[in-house]
Amino acid sequence: MLKHTVFDSPLGPLTAVANDDGLAAVYMAEHKRRPDWADLGERVAVEDSPVLAATVAQLGEYFAGTRTEFSLPLAPAGNPFQHRVWAALREIPYGELRSYGDLAAMLGDRSMAQAVGAANGRNPISIIVPCHRVVGADGSLVGYAGGLDRKQFLLELENPQRTHTEALF
Repeated sequence: MLKHTVFDSPLGPLTAVANDDGLAAVYMAEHKRRPDWADLGERVAVEDSPVLAATVAQLGEYFAGTRTEFSLPLAPAGNPFQHRVWAALREIPYGELRSYGDLAAMLGDRSMAQAVGAANGRNPISIIVPCHRVVGADGSLVGYAGGLDRKQFLLELENPQRTHTEALF
């Protein structure tokens, strides 16, 4: 059974969605490919769901700069390839970046960069599954379901010394 909660963040309101197995999604306000509200399950108070409460708490710590890794049960819906890509995203260290080609190479075939990009774009668990850490081959900010301004914010939060994306690698 799906349930969700909406909470404030430095990026604006975030919607966290949980199912019986764990955290299914974190969506931003203008998130591309965000499901309709009716498809997010019942809206509940944070304290009514241990998974949602832990999600809100850990994201609060992340935005405060005191958390660099998340320890939540993740249960996103996706096909096996998407799950492989999302697992590879979680291996990108806090404050670091990879290109789509780098991520494809991690998965064993650098020529799959476009497929990796498509799976990355379908990541339903923003921030926690750090798709914002993936950039174009030239270091440019490309594609982010929450918008490039939010991607830039997250990258600067994780690495304040980074002043522009050309100095990524």
